[in-house]
Amino acid sequence: MKPSADTRAFMVRLGHEFARPELLIRALTHGSIASATRPDNQRLEFLGDRVLGLVMAEALLKADHTASEGQLAPRYNALVRGETCAAVAREIALGDVLKLGRSEMMSGGRRKEALLADAMEAVLAAVYLDAGFGAAQKVVLKLWETRLASIEDDPRDAKTALQEWAQANGMPPPAYEQTERTGPDHAPTFLITVRLADGREAQARGAGTKRSIEQAAAQALLARLEGHE
Repeated sequence: MKPSADTRAFMVRLGHEFARPELLIRALTHGSIASATRPDNQRLEFLGDRVLGLVMAEALLKADHTASEGQLAPRYNALVRGETCAAVAREIALGDVLKLGRSEMMSGGRRKEALLADAMEAVLAAVYLDAGFGAAQKVVLKLWETRLASIEDDPRDAKTALQEWAQANGMPPPAYEQTERTGPDHAPTFLITVRLADGREAQARGAGTKRSIEQAAAQALLARLEGHE
């Protein structure tokens, strides 16, 4: 199967030229356009999740020889979670080459966080099957290089950190409210308010998933609690 010009350009952004480009085509194929002769990327996603996990676990161990399991686990989770995979996918414009059915395309599938995260993992699996673990490791370390270099000592997601802060201060978990929703259905923008039991609150607005905006709101409130605002 001969890849299109767009797919060849994506290989350059990815940093891997496929000997078997049909693997990449499958990794980019969403279930909305799959058929009996055109399998989707779900099985590759399953494998890619494990490939990414092994690369990250090994990289973190090499980066810090003294870190305990309790320190390594949150760093690992921050690097492999869906939001991170989707962010990496956006940086290499993976959405531009996703193969989607018409309905999924019309609903903004190329920008959906879950689709991007799943496809990113599937692409890593395709690299692994095409050229082995070393090639997949090279791609992952290149694409995640900045994140690996700047991983925080305590990279818990903001919602978890805020909930732990509330509990430590004798409060129930913070409440999240969708204060506003604007824009078309396929690309909505949310305004999320997070509020503690004592009335302190913060807001965040943005496109993407509600969860990602809730994370931003939690981060804003944490900054206020820590005296950063």
